[in-house]
Amino acid sequence: MGEELKTLRVHGSVAEATARLRDLLQRRGVAVLASIDHAAGARAAGLELADEVVVFFGDPAVGTGVMQDDPRAGIDLPLRMLVWDDNGSTYISYRDPHVLSDLFDLDIHRDVPAKLSGFMERIAHDLSAEQ
Repeated sequence: MGEELKTLRVHGSVAEATARLRDLLQRRGVAVLASIDHAAGARAAGLELADEVVVFFGDPAVGTGVMQDDPRAGIDLPLRMLVWDDNGSTYISYRDPHVLSDLFDLDIHRDVPAKLSGFMERIAHDLSAEQ
């Protein structure tokens, strides 16, 4: 049972990469559901943290079926991508959705994790290729 985390370097700042991610998702008709700015939260608490934003996104028409098969899948849905800074370089990280097949009892929707994995791979590739 794996929890494969994929990480790629991307161009620009965290803010720029996050804006590009939102744009890529919008162009594909995928809703951005929420984002959490960890660095802003740290600053509000008087702490320092390099820029780090998690963007949550998805399509209920896809994810709902997975959660109908196994409600516990809701812990990993909606999909999310972390955009973060490491000493001036920007990276994206995400958990490959193919692990949903290993973690949860999927019946009718057992093909969905592979499709989600391909989607995330395309988004990550497009994000890392854009400047």
